[in-house]
Amino acid sequence: MRKLLISLSLILWLLCELAVAESLRISPEELVKLLDNPNYVILDARNKNDYDVTHVKNALSFPVELTYVNKKVNGQIQKPDKIQQYFRQRDIGIHSKVIIYDNGDLVDAARLFWTLEVYGIKHVKIVDHGFNYWLAKNLPVSQQQPEIKPGKYVATIDHSRLSSKFTTQLAIYNNRKLVIDARSEDAYKGKTSVAKRFGHIPTAINVPFNQNLIKDNKFAALKPIKELKKLYSNIPYGKKIIIYCKIGRVSSTNYFALRELGHDVSNYDASWREWGNDDSLPIEK
Repeated sequence: MRKLLISLSLILWLLCELAVAESLRISPEELVKLLDNPNYVILDARNKNDYDVTHVKNALSFPVELTYVNKKVNGQIQKPDKIQQYFRQRDIGIHSKVIIYDNGDLVDAARLFWTLEVYGIKHVKIVDHGFNYWLAKNLPVSQQQPEIKPGKYVATIDHSRLSSKFTTQLAIYNNRKLVIDARSEDAYKGKTSVAKRFGHIPTAINVPFNQNLIKDNKFAALKPIKELKKLYSNIPYGKKIIIYCKIGRVSSTNYFALRELGHDVSNYDASWREWGNDDSLPIEK
């Protein structure tokens, strides 16, 4: 029996390692080769005004603000009816090959990446540098918006990628689940807060979102997978991971990193702005 359990553990580990085989990122140099390929949908996560000034050739505007119901309240993900409308306008379907970029902080691109996965899109990648890098390298840009024939996407939610206040509360009492706080160390320790209460969700460990990034020639970049493995070396495979931050924005960076490493991870969208303002929920300092 013990040998069987060991064998199953090894198989699980190998499957997790294999899950990393297909990188979820793409370099600007690789993207250049795909700009005129009709099989790819390129999304610009910056605001519409910046997109109108100039953008990656053949990219479509998808401002990250569209992923929120009301960003001023919390980070709750946009409702299915709205997402269905936005996806159809851009002819995004479940099997579309989507590539996302932002201005270069890689946070908004990660938030949009997560949103697409929540709504069932199977093939999504992030450009590992942002538009500022693209401009610095004199890569192809345009002011024209591509003409798109509306799609027929029907909204469906992958609940394995989305956590709520309820599922996060259950997780803190389940040793098969792990909660990660992507805020700064000061926020985690209760020195600062966007909510009326200070502290963190009980049992949560702290991995600030900026630890997933590096400076590459003055531009932000995602850490190589080898470095991400070191960063999350204490995170066991086989556990469900829930990420949160202030409003489910910067935590999307951790979500992306853990997805690349093959972990089973979800993002708590309303995050601390909801949890920290609910007196019925437990906190630690």
